[in-house]
Amino acid sequence: MDRQRGVHLYRPPHSISSRYVAAVYNQAGEDYVAYADGNPERLFCFDGLHGYADRHLWSLIERKLVDLRAAGGNSVTLLDAGCGPGTWLRRVVTHAHRLGFSKIKARGFDVAVAQVQAARRLGRAVCGLPGVNLTFEVGDLLDPLPEPNASVDITLCLYSVLSHLPVSDLPRVASELARVTSGHFITTVRPIGSTPTVFVDSIERARHFKLDHRSDRCEVEFCNGCRVAVSFHLFTARELKDLFHPHFGIEYLHGLDIFHNRFMPDRRWNPPAVLHDERLMIRLAQLEETYATDPNFMERATHLLLVGCHESLRHGTNMRRSFASIPPHPSHPSCSPRRRRSRPPAIRSRAPIGGGG
Repeated sequence: MDRQRGVHLYRPPHSISSRYVAAVYNQAGEDYVAYADGNPERLFCFDGLHGYADRHLWSLIERKLVDLRAAGGNSVTLLDAGCGPGTWLRRVVTHAHRLGFSKIKARGFDVAVAQVQAARRLGRAVCGLPGVNLTFEVGDLLDPLPEPNASVDITLCLYSVLSHLPVSDLPRVASELARVTSGHFITTVRPIGSTPTVFVDSIERARHFKLDHRSDRCEVEFCNGCRVAVSFHLFTARELKDLFHPHFGIEYLHGLDIFHNRFMPDRRWNPPAVLHDERLMIRLAQLEETYATDPNFMERATHLLLVGCHESLRHGTNMRRSFASIPPHPSHPSCSPRRRRSRPPAIRSRAPIGGGG
């Protein structure tokens, strides 16, 4: 990260503002791209720190695009709320173009200027594709969205974006996201039982950190002396479902990456001998399928994944139970495959565990 030693980004007590979230991700700068998404030039090779969750999430988004195209759609409109460096929106636009959509309109926005700048730079090649109108803008999810009513086919809000918002504003944000969405809404958030994270960088680069669930606040001191603090809310599955149920039909709600994040071989601290244990890989995949929809386990996942659909699609879709499972994701040919109801007390840790935002 491009951090300055001794920089303090602490917010005043009891004051929650998107300016502080923007400051943290602006300070993270270009390094956040690699941490969050791996190699930004290899859009469909999910072999980074969060590869399992990314592959699973992508298989679902890809299916929504395929269904739209199979239904005769020639145009598609996409929105990525809190797009960060734009990797996910570039991924979706690129695949939509490959599927033969002749008109693709996509907008990503983020509160952090540095992330939007990275998204624009990385998205230049995609912007040049025929029929593609891709833009990245600085914007705040707490503000009204400029999109017209029911104008977006697929709305994304991924990996901790909602967790950074004040809880009191979440119902209004959910309503606004639903207002502009005519098709599907897909979000991931950090659940209450997830392993610790420091959001903008690998956790082993933190000297120490504190997640205080009672005040929805995370404080981090990195090994280079930089100290940051940011608001952060951890969700229960019921809370997430109740937030969006008034606005969408809930197609899926389940844990995303319960076991891989804890037990997946990791070159950073595991012995090399276990890095290619195929039996472990198979067993972990089986455990994920078994427990991802179990209400007693899903909140221990790294993320909660929710997919909602617009009211107009409810009767035309084979709706599933809120905790229904998603079929196993396919491996991409370019890569190798690889509960409590009360809030826990504040956590202090120096251990190199956990994942991304």
